[in-house]
Amino acid sequence: MTTNGTGIFYDGRTSDRQEVTVEVGDDAVRVSALSGPVLAQWRFAEIAPVAIPAGGLRIGLAHATAAARLEIHNPTLAAALIGRLKPTDRTGLTDRRTRIKVVAFSLVAIATLVASAIWGVPLLSDRIVPHLPVALERRLGAAVDMEVRRALDTSTDGKSFECGIGDAQSAVAARAAFTKLIAHLEEVAGLSLPLRAVVVRRIDANAITLPGGHIYVFDGLLTRADSVDELAVVLGHEIGHVAHRDGTKAVLETAGLSLLFGMLLGDFTGGGAVIVAARTVLRTAYSRAAEAAADEFGANLMYKVGSDPHALGAILLRISGNPGATTSFHFLLDHPQAQERADAIARIARPSPMRALLTPAEWDALKNICAGG
Repeated sequence: MTTNGTGIFYDGRTSDRQEVTVEVGDDAVRVSALSGPVLAQWRFAEIAPVAIPAGGLRIGLAHATAAARLEIHNPTLAAALIGRLKPTDRTGLTDRRTRIKVVAFSLVAIATLVASAIWGVPLLSDRIVPHLPVALERRLGAAVDMEVRRALDTSTDGKSFECGIGDAQSAVAARAAFTKLIAHLEEVAGLSLPLRAVVVRRIDANAITLPGGHIYVFDGLLTRADSVDELAVVLGHEIGHVAHRDGTKAVLETAGLSLLFGMLLGDFTGGGAVIVAARTVLRTAYSRAAEAAADEFGANLMYKVGSDPHALGAILLRISGNPGATTSFHFLLDHPQAQERADAIARIARPSPMRALLTPAEWDALKNICAGG
């Protein structure tokens, strides 16, 4: 017997949400776009219920590499799906997950106390972050993101802080071009967590990375970029910070144990630790070693996608030549001089078969993503 309904689907590779049709069959659930194509078909034995919000259900695959998920807000459809799952799977929604969380958090808390006594907070973050569950880092990133938006969104002209979110044809085209570029870089980078990249209305030539895969591209950077390769290589650099989890290391080092224990207890808001973490993202520059590693990651990523790794050196040199740029450009602040970094990139860059990441029309649309209201 088949039960039909609708839901919201996230493919795990982009931040796009899609309204879909859901068919709950005898042994699998099928997810299809409203236009018809099948997006996913999951057997009940492979499904891991992630949570049960009020009146709905959120599910994903237990052993998937991409964090795809389906949200069902129709109680009847949710009940039909739960009824098809194995009893052990339904138990996992509550008791099993709670037991695992309590045991895991207890073990991490004990290890944290021991490690903090031996190494101290800065060294502690280097040792803990590589083993931090992705889901926990994403929760931290979401909490920090709220504070960062409050700090950055200072406009009083009534325009939205995030660019390209309207329904106008120009906004749709710009958003599609940006999504295409991010999706291509993300696919090749092979990250352990999905990116959430947006363009925002800020005049600084800047791009910043938050914990959990959040990337902010400032409109000022788009304005100063002469080509899609220059934007792509800066994004590649920021994706390097995501891959190396530099943002999470930085906020743990600065916010300290209060934030760390808040993470372990599931409380990301107490004690003002998240506010401290957000200020860290906005004001603290990464170390030279972290920047060099991100530069190398970005250059190698450009080689893989067929873009120009030298474009990073070009935009660094151009912006560093602007007397007022280095004080506001997080990408340069307190790091090796632009010429030194450009030379290092030239040494590691490899020739690659060049191909256009965007068409000229797509690049033009993306350059003007913040031009609308």
